[in-house]
Amino acid sequence: MEKRTRLVQMHGSNTSHLTPEFTKEEHVKVVERCEDVPETPPLFPFPINKVGITEKTVWIKLQGGLMPFEASIFVDLPPGYKGIHMSRMEQSISELFDRSFVDICEYTYLLSEKILKKQRGESVEVMVCGKIPLPYKTTISNLLSIDCADISSRTVLSLMDDATSKRQATGLGLTHITACPCTQAYNRELFENKAGAFPYPTHSQRCQTWLEVETADDEYVTHEELFKCLTSCLHISQDLLKRPDEAELVLKSHREAQFAEDVVRTLAREAGIRFGQGLSNEAVIRISTKSLESIHSHNVSCILEARLGHIIKQL
Repeated sequence: MEKRTRLVQMHGSNTSHLTPEFTKEEHVKVVERCEDVPETPPLFPFPINKVGITEKTVWIKLQGGLMPFEASIFVDLPPGYKGIHMSRMEQSISELFDRSFVDICEYTYLLSEKILKKQRGESVEVMVCGKIPLPYKTTISNLLSIDCADISSRTVLSLMDDATSKRQATGLGLTHITACPCTQAYNRELFENKAGAFPYPTHSQRCQTWLEVETADDEYVTHEELFKCLTSCLHISQDLLKRPDEAELVLKSHREAQFAEDVVRTLAREAGIRFGQGLSNEAVIRISTKSLESIHSHNVSCILEARLGHIIKQL
């Protein structure tokens, strides 16, 4: 039997349904004489802050191979032009397909540079987000749990006179567990301290918390640094947990019970300690958490955004 892979094979040449109806020379002549509509004046010549493409799948070659991410790309449009050159955005993405990158931050920066050169505006914003595998061992059983982390990178380039300014935001999100300190405080009185050294009963919930650090020009924060910051403050969830691992995670999360408010404040404090020496006071720390409440029909969201210098003053 003929060997088959059951996968769609990639072909460098055009397939039959894409066979040209006109020669390349005929198309070249049309391009030369045809009006370039995006370059024409609009009916109402007013500037547009952001216009671009969203929900675009881009493939980025990282250390683990080609990985899919979702991208949003925006540029500004001056008042004298009818539209942006959308195909040039796609062309810039294609030009980076075979290139290897240290991380997605390098990708968003290089893609921003390419797009800014091919558009009429003076600013570009490239946002990329997706998931990466997060394999690490369980606490007691020492088994490998294959989990994932959400990561993001946003690069904003702006032309000012003859210079280009850059702002880079690096983000990472993890799933973790919290236990409610409010119910514990009530049960402490209800049980009249009969529970001994163990935590008092309370409800717990699964949470998703994001930490993003936005820097300017040559300052830079890695996803590894964000991961260390998050894991030092949160009780991280894992998909593979044997009973001893579950018992340890639940016990620790109940001994260190947290509101959503505690999560963002603790992370802000940790970010101030970790990044205070390496980044300028103008770096922006953004922290958001969403708690999927277990005994309530609503969820809880909490957002903290502050300059690094403001956080450091509170330390």
